[in-house]
Amino acid sequence: MGFAYLGALALSLGGLAVLDRRFRLAFWADPVRTAITLVVGVLFFLAWDVAGLVLGIFARGDSPHMTGLQLAPELPVEEAVFLTLLCYNTLLVWRFLDLRVRRRAPGRDPVHERADGPRSGADA
Repeated sequence: MGFAYLGALALSLGGLAVLDRRFRLAFWADPVRTAITLVVGVLFFLAWDVAGLVLGIFARGDSPHMTGLQLAPELPVEEAVFLTLLCYNTLLVWRFLDLRVRRRAPGRDPVHERADGPRSGADA
């Protein structure tokens, strides 16, 4: 069993978490909302994958870099981790762009704002 792909996905998720923490975009801004959003997104895409597998549209390819562990027939565990990465990355990009637009709104002081909102007096 190879763990290269799963390891690369885990490393990438770790990198996203570091960015998230640094800029307080998702989990470090609102952990409950972020967790719900990621779970819903991953479940949606897993259902999409299962539908594609049932209809014969998708098929699992063999690779020496994958673990061989499966969540269901033809559905490797790496797929769920990849979908988590995809959803988390999309959420972080969305939050970053949303905050950037909000900071440029008239009457806002972008110098004294963080990704999780305005700074308090102690943080300024």
